[in-house]
Amino acid sequence: MRQDQRQFLLVGIFAVAMGFLEAIVVVYLREIYYPDGFSFPLTPIEPKIYVIELVRELSTLVMLVTVGLLAGRTKHEKFAWFLYTFGVWDIIYYIGLKLFLGWPESLLTWDILFLIPVTWVGPVLAPVICSVTMIIYTVVIVKLSRELETGLVIGRIFWLLITLGAVLIFISFIQDYTALLIREGFFSGQQEWTSRNLENITLTFIPEKFNWWLFGLGEAAIFWAIVRIYLQNRKQSANK
Repeated sequence: MRQDQRQFLLVGIFAVAMGFLEAIVVVYLREIYYPDGFSFPLTPIEPKIYVIELVRELSTLVMLVTVGLLAGRTKHEKFAWFLYTFGVWDIIYYIGLKLFLGWPESLLTWDILFLIPVTWVGPVLAPVICSVTMIIYTVVIVKLSRELETGLVIGRIFWLLITLGAVLIFISFIQDYTALLIREGFFSGQQEWTSRNLENITLTFIPEKFNWWLFGLGEAAIFWAIVRIYLQNRKQSANK
């Protein structure tokens, strides 16, 4: 087996195990807070448990970043391997929930994605698309990095496209919840950031419509950057 194929396999195995572990943790949480099945509005959780959840999310990100740093040889590869681990982990997480709980009912079922810096929500299909994009990006970057003698080059414009796409996707995930906080006056000083006030917001929050247009623009920007990175590096390599 080629070295890069072996690396994809080993990192993938780690991400699969991590995805199932994450799903199992959520099974326990839903057994406690959603014994009749997960749905919006959310069930309030104790401040202590909320803090623990934040620590769990941060720990997960640290683990994913660490794998990227260990697996990659260059800065481009390190970032790519982080995204690959993230993508595989997230897809397996949903597969695990489907196996263990029979949830989600469909790819359009709403889910909580992250809690940092505010609550991210979206249909399950959206993070799955992001994960597939991350995996594609990693395959392209690692393939180019290992094959090009001149070294992989990613221009500033491509990084700007990727950053822009990521920002648009991020906004599409937090748009509903942030809009609710704005309407309630949390950013204008009309309400204090207290656990009680935030709990009241949680009890009334029901996502209704996902901004697929904004999400699609973000995905398009990232995918276009991936295509251009591949074509430009291939062209430069052929010219030399």
